[in-house]
Amino acid sequence: MLRVGLTGGLASGKSTVAAALRALGAEVIEADELGRELMEPGQPVFSSIVKHFGPEVVDSDGRLNRTWLAEMAFKGGRLQELNTIIHPAVIAAEQRWADQVFRRNPAAVAIVESALIFEVERDARLRGESETVLADWRRRFDRIIVVTSPDELKIARFVARVCPEEVGREAAQVAARSRLAHQIPDAVKAAQADYVIDNAGDKEDLLAQVKALWPQLREDSNKLAVNESLQ
Repeated sequence: MLRVGLTGGLASGKSTVAAALRALGAEVIEADELGRELMEPGQPVFSSIVKHFGPEVVDSDGRLNRTWLAEMAFKGGRLQELNTIIHPAVIAAEQRWADQVFRRNPAAVAIVESALIFEVERDARLRGESETVLADWRRRFDRIIVVTSPDELKIARFVARVCPEEVGREAAQVAARSRLAHQIPDAVKAAQADYVIDNAGDKEDLLAQVKALWPQLREDSNKLAVNESLQ
């Protein structure tokens, strides 16, 4: 069994890598999608966000106004408050998922795709935490894969994704730079990673790197006994 953290900055290509690993046989869960599910009405995370930030965060359809939340978090300086509500619940759900995967298949390679594996730990330690799940998040993986890409290329990909037309591209660039400013630089992450995938080229090159890495992950999983995998 092997617990793998797959991370990378905004629009680095980690979702493409995750999809390719899933196609090769890995079990994959996306932290962003899981977070969205936990933020739906009726979920404890939804209730905690509304209680903390006030009823104005709820849109007319009864769901969270994600645009308002993003503005408040990144421009309003309240990102840490939001993350301390969301991240523990997401991590707990990921742990339950991994436990289910390994009960079903002890030899599985279970991959958590998350943009903020290093940042969650950094921010927790900056708050003075040392024993919480957030402060120890990085160490809960057996291996870490970092997907790297030049920042300007990340910004271009993000803008093309959220603004397929010309309208709104300037604002999207500003939003992308703001998000990247909160993320640890690729070079720092790569120095702490077990494997690095460089996504400065085309998709074919990216997929070739993933295909080459997969046998190594399988070998790592076979070598790592069940009682040695991190808990």
